This record gives sequence, structure tokens and C-alpha cells, in this order.
Amino acid sequence: MEEITGKYSKLLGETTLFRGMGGVISEALLAMKADGSAYIKGEFLCRLGQPVERFGLVLTGKIQVCMDDIDGNRMIMANVTAGGTFGESLCFLHTTESPVYIVATEDAEILWLSPDVLFTEGDNKLSAELRSRFTAMIAERALSMNTRIQILSKLTIRDKLIALFSSYSAGAESFDVPFSREDMAAYIGADRSAMSRELSKMKAEGVIDYHKENFRILKKDC
Repeated sequence: MEEITGKYSKLLGETTLFRGMGGVISEALLAMKADGSAYIKGEFLCRLGQPVERFGLVLTGKIQVCMDDIDGNRMIMANVTAGGTFGESLCFLHTTESPVYIVATEDAEILWLSPDVLFTEGDNKLSAELRSRFTAMIAERALSMNTRIQILSKLTIRDKLIALFSSYSAGAESFDVPFSREDMAAYIGADRSAMSRELSKMKAEGVIDYHKENFRILKKDC
């Protein structure tokens, strides 16, 4: 555990779960039965229907939480990079059959954490502190899902794209969207070819400019 806290101390200290805990992080990791695992690109971290007993914190790389619609089309529910977490609600609810599957989209290192300490009874200050932080983490996830719902609720592909860009730009004119074109289409719920045509149209109209994952907003009222 000392190796993990030493190597990733800065990253862990910036997460909602461990921010400001300093030297207590090692104790918290032990209490949550932390276990590090490495995955190669394309490897499944959790398959559909599997029980979910732990949640993950991404140390390096990127993973995606996905599910398939009724027609078998992939939908990206979450795109999680270093410092982000996934599976919190599922393991907290002791989900016996996962409704989603989780896959590494890059080589990734994951810190798996057990929520069992959150249910510790009695005057346990560490348990109470982690429970409070875990609740804050769940609240952040709810806000993130609200943003996703706003994107999916838009009627046109252009409006979906504008909502997506707004969620990543934070007011900046230039920003990165961490999706391939295929993944971007899956995330906003659109056909890839139709989305690519709309992106090209927006670029031709001088609304946006882009190169790979980097985008620039050229017109605010689009």
C-alpha cells in the first residue's frame, strides 16, 4: 500500500474521496481493502451480469462504462480517466448482476476499493469520514449523469454536439473532448456517419474548428 500511496500520492490527494486526508490516505486504503490491477486496452474489467463488489479508481489510462440498447447498439454511460471513479452506486447497492460492462479503452491501472468500511457501526471516525466523502462522490456522479441526460434529450445532432462541447469547454474557446469519433457518436446517441457530416457542416459554416480530439468554438451563437 505504501508503494501506491507514494507513486500516486498527488493523484489520490486530488480525488473527492481522499482530498485533504494527507497521511491518513494509507490507513483509508487499508480500510477499503485497496487492490491495484493492470489492464490492457480492450480488456474487460467487468462483464454484463457479473456481481459488483468493489468500485474502481483509475490511476492511469482510461476506461468506459457501457451498456447496449435494445437493438444491440453500444451506449457509453461514462468515460473515466485518471483520478476518476466508477461503479460506486453498483457496489454500494450490492448489485448481484451488473447492468453495464466496463472495458479499458487504453492500457490502464485500476485501484479497486471495497465499500464495506462505510457500513461499520459504532464510533469509527475514519468510517464516518469516508462515508461522508463517498456520499459527495455519489452526488458528483449524479450531476455528471444529469449533464449526460441533457445531451441525450436534445432533438438534433447539432444540439447534442453543442451540449457535449459545453460540458467539456468550461467556457474556454479551445478544449479537448476525450472521445474518438466512434465513441463520441455512441456517447451522444447518434449515428457516426450522420454525426461526422454534422461536424463537417459546422466547420464549413465557421461554427467550430477541430483537429482530432481538440475543438475550438468560433461562434458562440450556433
